[in-house]
Amino acid sequence: MSRYYTQEHEWIEVENQVATVGITDYAQHQLGDIVFVEVPDAGREFAKGDEAAVVESVKAASDVYSPVSGTVTEGNAALADDPSLVNSDPEGAGWFFKLNLMHPSQLSELMDEAAYKEFVAGL
Repeated sequence: MSRYYTQEHEWIEVENQVATVGITDYAQHQLGDIVFVEVPDAGREFAKGDEAAVVESVKAASDVYSPVSGTVTEGNAALADDPSLVNSDPEGAGWFFKLNLMHPSQLSELMDEAAYKEFVAGL
């Protein structure tokens, strides 16, 4: 299993050809208390960088972008009932959606954990 990060603070974890996507702990701290999350339905297709989900907090609303191109296989239905999962476990139970990779080579354009930590330290 490999995990990658974007400059927009999404994480993506890949196992075989299926990727799980969410926002980082840094992002959820910046947003504050999450009050609403809209995740995509299965079957939606996204190109890399497309708006894929919406997250609203007491501070702001933000789009969550698809880190790579793919077809959604599952949205995290648990977030509709309990959006605070993003605050309590952003890089675990608070995942947003899963997708089948269209172009696995796009993963090489993302940051690994060390590069992401360095990126965040510079903000």
